[in-house]
Amino acid sequence: MRAVLLATTLLFAAPGAYAAGGTCGALGQRWTTAHATLTGIEVHAMLLQASDAGCADVVGAMLDGGVKLDAADRMGNTALIHAARSGQVAVVTLLLARGADAGHRNADGSDALFSAAERNQTATALLLLDHGADPDAPGRSGATPLAAAAFNANDALAAALLAHHANPTLADRTGKSPIVYAAARAAIPIVQRLLATGIDVNARYANDLTVLMWAAGYADDASDADGLALVRLLLDRGAHIDDADNRGRTALMIAAERGHADVAKLLLAKGADAAHRDRQGKTAADLAANQAVRMVLTRG
Repeated sequence: MRAVLLATTLLFAAPGAYAAGGTCGALGQRWTTAHATLTGIEVHAMLLQASDAGCADVVGAMLDGGVKLDAADRMGNTALIHAARSGQVAVVTLLLARGADAGHRNADGSDALFSAAERNQTATALLLLDHGADPDAPGRSGATPLAAAAFNANDALAAALLAHHANPTLADRTGKSPIVYAAARAAIPIVQRLLATGIDVNARYANDLTVLMWAAGYADDASDADGLALVRLLLDRGAHIDDADNRGRTALMIAAERGHADVAKLLLAKGADAAHRDRQGKTAADLAANQAVRMVLTRG
């Protein structure tokens, strides 16, 4: 797919020749008929709107007319960032060919690559990577593009970032690294890729949480089947079943509190300590979120 995107020849219309109708047609006509009367702020806003909408012919005409590549909105988002996070491959291709700065960072520290990864825009992220974008440049909250890909459970992008030598261990300002986000989303392929880089399955992250603990408390939008499969995978890889976080809670207790009965059942079958108490003196049964978990814990 990437090869096709990169090999595609982009044919931009001559200035003044735009497809009729739609956002691009309206922007093109406005540029052709009224650009001389527009203020600088209006011109910059128009460039960013055209970039968001994928109007490569309009963007090209505006650049030919002297509009600067580094025009940005009040948050510091340039045309390249707008196009990247909107998934506009043709516009990103044009802007890079015209010399747009892929390393420019907006007010929250995000560059075009992170913006694309955060919005789950695989095609523009791949294009930026192939044009030399830094795979480790942190964005909002210090998270890396790889962390964003893991959060979105985007295995294709995670694989590409690793192939471009992204560091799999970099943590954001909350102390979470990409494997934590992948585990929380029960993104099994990404967890497997990250473990294959040599990450210790029993490493500790913020609040002394391990990958197994994050997997046991997987997010609501992950499937129960994937959550269970990931916990099984981590146990098979040697995850310590009764390690406790800074609250004294184990993976079993976290699964119980999250209402994940099947995970709790698996952990018990693998020898998890149901009698363990956290720093408040609570057991997994005390934390159980529903009757299904309580029944699993009672039957042991």
